[in-house]
Formats: sequence, structure tokens, C-alpha cells
Amino acid sequence: MPYWLMKSEPDELSIHDLQRLEQTRWDGVRNYQARNFLRSMQPGDLFFFYHSSCPEPGIAGIGRITVLHYPDPAALEPKSHYFDSKASATKNPWSAVDVAFVEAFKCVIPLAQLKAQSTLMELPLVQKGSRLSVMPVSAEHWNAILALR
Repeated sequence: MPYWLMKSEPDELSIHDLQRLEQTRWDGVRNYQARNFLRSMQPGDLFFFYHSSCPEPGIAGIGRITVLHYPDPAALEPKSHYFDSKASATKNPWSAVDVAFVEAFKCVIPLAQLKAQSTLMELPLVQKGSRLSVMPVSAEHWNAILALR
């Protein structure tokens, strides 16, 4: 089974919001490579929920993909900050997936701790210049991160 890491700003959607909602749409991905990863996801795939752009960035928990990718409706909503004026109902280049809550970690695993692990040196998240909001995680890296919680 493929594993993933997906980033969200906690003031937009946090692991605790997902826990409260149980399931929601993951939208707003506006990078083509990240979008392509999103389109590779299958229902049942697990992902690390990463809190970004916050005082303590890091992995906050685990979610599960519940619905295969579909056109991102936020791209068509003028009031959404994910609105894309070039997108239309017939030609929407952006995708969304539905996700469900699996687990919130007792403590966020900070990015600094992830970077300090020699077993995670090849994880795209810890490599310089890697800013994708959606990325694959190998089974080896998945297990190494789980051991840190």
C-alpha cells in the first residue's frame, strides 16, 4: 500500500479539525507535481497529516484517503482563496480527494526531530528545497516515523 504525507496549515485544517469532522475534502493543492501525487492516491491509502506554516511544524497524526480524486470544486468558487480564474466546470486542472481521520499523535513530531533521524535522510520532506504539500512516503520511512511517536 502506498503511503503519503500531506501538509495543511492548522488554522486552515488541523488533525483535530479532521478528528472532529471525521471526514472532509482535501482541496487547494495548486502545484502540478503535488496534484499528480494526489491523483495517484487510492481509497484506503494512509497519509501522515503534517502541520505546516505554524509555530511547531511537524507530523500531527494519520489520515486515510476515502474517495478517489475528483475535480477540485474550490477552484471554481470565487470566494475561495483556492479559486483559479482559468479553471472551468469543463476544464479544471486541479484535483481534490476525501480524507478521514485515523489517529492524532499525543505530540506533534517536529520537523527538526525528523531532520535529525539518519533513517529519514532520503525522505523528501527533510531535503533542502522540498516544499511540496503532497508527497509519497516509502514503507521504510513510514515505519521509521511511526517509531518516533
